[in-house]
Amino acid sequence: MKIRLFYLFSFICIISACNGQQTNQAETESIEKRTFQMVSVPSVITDPKERAVYLVKHYWDAFDFSDTTLVRFPEVTEQAVSDYIGMMKYVPAETAASAIKEMMNKASADSTMFVYLAGLYEKYLYDPDSPMRDESLFVHVLEAVLEASVLDEVSKIRPAHLLELALKNRVGESAADFVYTLADGKEGALYHVNADYLLLFFYNPDCHACKETTDQLAASPFMAEWSKKGKLKILAVYPDEDLDAWREHLAYMPADWINSYDATMSLKGDEVYDLKAMPTLYLLDKDKKVILKDVTCNQVENYLKNNK
Repeated sequence: MKIRLFYLFSFICIISACNGQQTNQAETESIEKRTFQMVSVPSVITDPKERAVYLVKHYWDAFDFSDTTLVRFPEVTEQAVSDYIGMMKYVPAETAASAIKEMMNKASADSTMFVYLAGLYEKYLYDPDSPMRDESLFVHVLEAVLEASVLDEVSKIRPAHLLELALKNRVGESAADFVYTLADGKEGALYHVNADYLLLFFYNPDCHACKETTDQLAASPFMAEWSKKGKLKILAVYPDEDLDAWREHLAYMPADWINSYDATMSLKGDEVYDLKAMPTLYLLDKDKKVILKDVTCNQVENYLKNNK
């Protein structure tokens, strides 16, 4: 009897092992088959711009937003989001806005998928280190998040705050005025700086990236030429409280810049500007309207060269 039971147990183990291998093989095959199904643009649409619009509008048509297992496959879902964002530069702003909101509306079918996708958008569109950072697109994501019924009000507190910051000092709008203080104690105001272009450079003396940006701006012959002609002025602002560190660092800053600090610390305290990372650059026109917001030195220089 014991022998029979032994063989029976052995047989069950073999069967179980085979079933386990089949299950693992099925799971492996399932993973291998996980791909993002790209929509086909009708051949009758031949204009490149119209094809781009169609693709953006229908990009997610075959995606199953209720399949939360796709959250575990960044090579599928995250890559799809990254590629989708890359397409946005080829379509009008209003198309991008409506497409993103429609996509997030579909994603609200499941809270897990919705939160996951919202997080991906924040990673690519809002993170200071993302090369795809685009606040204008992120605004549409935040608006969709706040409109979503799938999230409770507590979950919307942070997105609401991010949207409030994003809507400040937008491109095309007048920059918020503020008072700055120089090393000798004299004060000045943003709107009293007269120049065709004004570059706001918010920085921290202990920030390595800030030093790199300082060096890059100072080494630019184009920037130097425009500064000498009075067409461009650079207002460097330290928004924190360690004035000893700021004063020690002054010798490192170009003498022809307006080197200042925020004595009231209201820039950060009242979040007059979104200073989520240092350095932060804004380019303003002569009327103090925002031309470029939170950009790189290269982007500033390229814009000025193309708008001589």
